[in-house]
Amino acid sequence: MAETTTVTTVWTTDQVMALAPDSSAQRAARGLAGDRAWLETGLSVADDLDPTLWGLCQGSGNTPYQTAVDLTEPAFKCTCPSRKFPCKHALGLLLRWSAGSVPEAVAPSWAGAWQAARAARANRANRAADGPPEQASGGGGGSGRAAPGEKAQARRADRIAGGLDELDRWLADQVRSGLAGAGKGGAGWDTMIARLVDAQAASAAGILRRTIAVLGSPERLLGELARLHLLVGGYQRLADLPEELAASVRMRVGVPIATEAVLAGPAVRDRWQVHGVRDEIEEQLTVRRAWLRGAGSGRPLIVLSFAVAGQSLPIDLLPGTEFDADVCLYPGGQPERALIAKRHAPPERMHAVAGGAGIEAGLRAHAEALAGDPWLDYWPMVLEAVCPVRDGATWLLADPGGTALPLDPAAGEPWRLVAVTAGRPATVTGEWSAAGFRPLGVWADDRLVRL
Repeated sequence: MAETTTVTTVWTTDQVMALAPDSSAQRAARGLAGDRAWLETGLSVADDLDPTLWGLCQGSGNTPYQTAVDLTEPAFKCTCPSRKFPCKHALGLLLRWSAGSVPEAVAPSWAGAWQAARAARANRANRAADGPPEQASGGGGGSGRAAPGEKAQARRADRIAGGLDELDRWLADQVRSGLAGAGKGGAGWDTMIARLVDAQAASAAGILRRTIAVLGSPERLLGELARLHLLVGGYQRLADLPEELAASVRMRVGVPIATEAVLAGPAVRDRWQVHGVRDEIEEQLTVRRAWLRGAGSGRPLIVLSFAVAGQSLPIDLLPGTEFDADVCLYPGGQPERALIAKRHAPPERMHAVAGGAGIEAGLRAHAEALAGDPWLDYWPMVLEAVCPVRDGATWLLADPGGTALPLDPAAGEPWRLVAVTAGRPATVTGEWSAAGFRPLGVWADDRLVRL
C-alpha cells in the first residue's frame, strides 16, 4: 500500500487515540486496524472534495458499514448503530491511515454525497451569518446565539446589576463574620450561586462555585472573595473603565456576545498549534479548553467548547497538530478567546513547539496578563528544558538553574511525564493556575505526547 502523505501529514497513533470517547473505544479501534474487517479503503484527493478517508467495514450483518472521515475538521460518518462518537470504525480507519495502509483512491458516491451535504449546510450557515444581526444564527463553533434587541439587553443588564449588588452585600457579610465562618461553606453559598444564575450572571456564578474548592485555605479564600468584590466594583463602574478592561469585566460576569458579532471582527491568520486540551465538569456542563499558539506570532489563544450531559464535544482540535486558519477574537479577557473562522488547509503534525520560554519568563508573561485581567484563572505556558522532580510529597517542574514550579496536586501523580522525559530536560506545555502547573503535553521524539 502506498503511504498517504501527499495531502496532509499523517497523524500519529497518539493523536488518533486522543479522539476516542473512552478506553473501550480505543481497544476496539486497535482490533479493527488490521486488514481482516475492511473490504475496501481509500483516501480521496479530488480537487472538489476535502481530503476524505473512506472505507467499507464488515460488521456482524450482511451489509458492510460505510465509514468516512473528513481530515480537515475532522468530521465523521458511519452507518453503524454505535452511539459513541467517533465510533470504533472511524478510529480504526484512522489507525490504518496512520500506519500507511490506506491508498489514494476516488471516493465512492456515498462518501461524496455526505461531503456535499456537509458543504450545503455550511453554505446555509454562512448565508445566515451574513444576514441581519437579529436573524443570524451564528457558526464557527460558538454559541450560535443571535444578538438580542436593545430592550432585551437592558433587561438583562438590570438583572445582572441586581444580582451583583446582592453578591456584594453577601461578600461583605462573609468578611464581617470572619473567614473561619465563611470557610465552612454551607447552604448560603449554594443560595448565592443560584441567585447569580437567576440574574443571568453565569460566569460570576462559576467563579463563586469554583471558590468552594479553596474553603480550606484562608489565604486563597480571601483572594477569591476579593476578586469577586473587584468584579462587582468593575461592573458598577463600566462606563469609567478603558474599553478593553470593560470588555473583560463583561466577559467575566457572563454578558453574552453573539457569535456573528465575533465573526464580524478582524481575522487573525497564523499556523495555530494545538498545545493541549483539557475537559472540566461544572455541574451538568462539560467545558473543554483547547490551548492554541501561533507558530509565527507566538500568540496564545483559548478555544472553549461546552456540552450538556449526553452531548458530545467537538474533536476538531488535536494536540500535537497545527493548522493554517483565520481566527476571530472575543473582546476582553486573557488569554484571548477565539473562534476559528476559516481553515485554509487540513491540520498537520507539529514539527516544533512555538512560544517556548523558561520558567521565569513564563511567570513574567502571566503577571503581565494578570495585570490586564485580574480575574484570569488559567494561563498557558510552554516551558523549555524542565523535568519533573519530587520534593517530599510535592511534585515540581524544575529547570537546570534550580527554578521550579509546583504541579497541581489535582492532576495526580505525573508518572506518564516522568516516563516520557526519563529524567532528561524537555519542553512541556500546560496551564498555570493558583493550584499549580498542570502538564498537558511533552515534546519527545519530534512529536507532542499528550499527557
